Amino acid sequence: MNADQRQSSIAAAVAREGRVHVTELATRYGVTVETIRRDLSALDRAGALRKVHGGAVPAPVSASPETGVAERELAAAPAKAAIAAAALEALAPEEGMTLLLDAGTTTAALARLLPVGLGLRVITDSLLIASLLAPRDGISMRVLGGQVRGITQAAVGPEALDALARLRVDAAILGTNGISAEHGLSTPDPDEAAVKRAMVRAGRRVIALADAAKIGQEHLVSFADTADIDLLITNAPLPDPLASQLATTGTEARIA
Repeated sequence: MNADQRQSSIAAAVAREGRVHVTELATRYGVTVETIRRDLSALDRAGALRKVHGGAVPAPVSASPETGVAERELAAAPAKAAIAAAALEALAPEEGMTLLLDAGTTTAALARLLPVGLGLRVITDSLLIASLLAPRDGISMRVLGGQVRGITQAAVGPEALDALARLRVDAAILGTNGISAEHGLSTPDPDEAAVKRAMVRAGRRVIALADAAKIGQEHLVSFADTADIDLLITNAPLPDPLASQLATTGTEARIA
C-alpha cells in the first residue's frame, strides 16, 4: 500500500470510526508512528480530517454564515418545533419558575409553547421572544438592556452582562450556531458569545437547543464547553465524537 492509498484509507477510517489513534494506525498499516503522523499532517492540510494530540478526528463542518431572523424562522421549522416540544417536556414548568431564554428561532419556538397560569418569569435578550410573550397574560416578561444586533435581534453589551451577573434562574435555555466535541458551543459574534456565556453561568440548569444543521459546525467564538451543558436537545443522531464527549461530561442528549 503506497502513501496515497494509506492516507485514503485513514481518512475513511476517521469518517467511519470518529477518532483514530496514531499507535493503532501504525500497527494497522504496518508502518512507523512517524509515518502515520506525516500522513495525518498531510490529511489535515487537505482538510480531510483534524489532527489532534495522539491521533485524528473528523474535520469540522464548514460554518454557515449568519442569517437574519426572518430567514431563520423559515429554515428547518418542523425540526425546531419538535425540539421546542421536547424542551418543554424536559423543563416540566412549575409554578413561579424562572427561565432565561436566549435569542434564536428555536428558543422562540419554545417561547410559543410556554403555558400561562403558572406565573412563569421569563428573562430574555431577544426582541422576537419579548414580542411573542409580552401580550400573554400570566407570564412575567423582562428584557435585558443593551445594544441590539439587527441580524439576530439580540441585546448585547455591558448592560446585558451587568444584569445577567446578578441573576440566578431555574433554567437557562440557549441556542447555538454550532456545537462540536472540540470547540463546544460557538457563535460568530463575540458580543453575543459574551451574553451566552453569562447566561450559562446564571442557570441552575442549562439546556441547549440545536437542530441537526448546527451539529459539527464550529464558529469563531466558543461560549460554552459541552461540560457546561446539562441537556442537549436536537433532532438527529449525534456523530460518535460528540456523543462520546457528551457521555464523558455527563451531558444528557435527547433526540426530538
